[in-house]
Amino acid sequence: MAVLSTMMSWYFRKRLTALDMAVRNAADVQLNVLRRLLDDARDTEWGKFYDFKSIDTYTDFKNRFPIQDYETLKPYIDRIMRGDSNVLWPGEIIWFAKSSGTTNDKSKFIPVSYETLEECHFQGGKDILTYYCLSEPDTEVFDGKSLLIGGSHKINSFNDNSFYGDLSAVLMNNMPTWANLLKTPDKSIALMDDWELKLEKMAQQVVTENVTSISGVPTWTIVLMEKLMAMKGTDNISDIWPNLQLYIHGGVSFVPYRDLFHKMIRNSRVKYLETYNASEGFFGMQNDLSDPSLLLMPDYGIFYEFIKVSDLDSNDPPTYLLGEVEKGINYAIIISNNSGLWRYQLGDTIVFSGTDPYKFTITGRTKLFINAFGEEVVIENAERAIAHACSVTDSKVREYTAAPVYLASDNYAGHEWLIEFEKEPHNIHDFASALDSKLKEVNSDYEAKRHKDIALKMPKIQSMPINTFYNWLKKKGKLGGQHKVPRLSNDRRVIDDILQSAGN
Repeated sequence: MAVLSTMMSWYFRKRLTALDMAVRNAADVQLNVLRRLLDDARDTEWGKFYDFKSIDTYTDFKNRFPIQDYETLKPYIDRIMRGDSNVLWPGEIIWFAKSSGTTNDKSKFIPVSYETLEECHFQGGKDILTYYCLSEPDTEVFDGKSLLIGGSHKINSFNDNSFYGDLSAVLMNNMPTWANLLKTPDKSIALMDDWELKLEKMAQQVVTENVTSISGVPTWTIVLMEKLMAMKGTDNISDIWPNLQLYIHGGVSFVPYRDLFHKMIRNSRVKYLETYNASEGFFGMQNDLSDPSLLLMPDYGIFYEFIKVSDLDSNDPPTYLLGEVEKGINYAIIISNNSGLWRYQLGDTIVFSGTDPYKFTITGRTKLFINAFGEEVVIENAERAIAHACSVTDSKVREYTAAPVYLASDNYAGHEWLIEFEKEPHNIHDFASALDSKLKEVNSDYEAKRHKDIALKMPKIQSMPINTFYNWLKKKGKLGGQHKVPRLSNDRRVIDDILQSAGN
């Protein structure tokens, strides 16, 4: 084991005791986080208006103001972007993570305070390495370069003191000096606005680097690796980076990509770890290589509340603290964080698989699902069905999206799936049958609607040409970074637009 990796592994593992105490006492830690947030923000405009000083209990807190969303906080965020200070969070916030959203074109600008950068995003990045070093004590991952794939948008200015970009771009601009020494490509390349030019420049630089770890969204990581392999005339990225040991991913489910990554990186030493890091905060990570579920991080300056998805349509749905959640129930996440997002509905949904410590899987989004016929299909259902269909038909899926088909003159009501295959099934009908069968198995509402084809017919599968989704994202100006094709939509805007772009 090389000297640098020995030193860095020791540095990261020093955090283990504090980490273990935090996750084992997460419910109590959370109440302390709430108290600290309220104390820190008591003299802000928001804190004075809602009299944070008089809030003594969680009940006081949740009764003081209703659950928020981006639209209700937007007037305050707009003022912060113009330079106003002490609005939602003390001091001046100059960084904003631009989020394009998943189901519409409207951009959101999420405030990212210094505290969120240091105590949340960067702490999360260090903690994932802590857990990795614990599981791989002989790692040599720090003796090479870490490839960071993201930041498709350069940093832009609202004014002389306020800046925005993709979350990855914001993080790269504020990264600690020690981290910059270990990463590739150069920041001038990583933050280029033109994704295709950036991809070319990135490939030219990193092809000769000793890359030992990669961090990035699977979609864009595949695009880069394909370009590198074409440059070197190989079908194995390990021929280019023989010392690659770690891939840290997030943003989309890794399930559809796992087989493709194993095909492209034929090196059993490479470990895969998932993180749950969004513009609003770093929420969880995979802390155990043998367990794909994520560990909720309770001490990053984020206070959590949860609403049962089944209660979301209620006028005043009950909320639950971390210590009150149950395993196996689909919850929507509400956060209050150290950038001034107060009781903010994140839009994501999770199911807890354990409560000692609190571990969960991401099940989808409150607005990313198909429920046109009462079938309640969420992204977790779709991912499992896709994986099953690929296994049964010996095929591989590269990209996909699905949407409802409403009852029309041909008497068809069901779901339409546009799928870009890395490896086509021999029989598309067998694929559709396997997909349908797994959806029935994992979703009783879907099964009921499919009973004897009464409400829903068999899914329609359209095999799309390679690069259909890439070209659609390019047309939308959404190449790279956090942008991705919506997997599920409850209307046909996205799928019809893709079909039109592809000439169907």
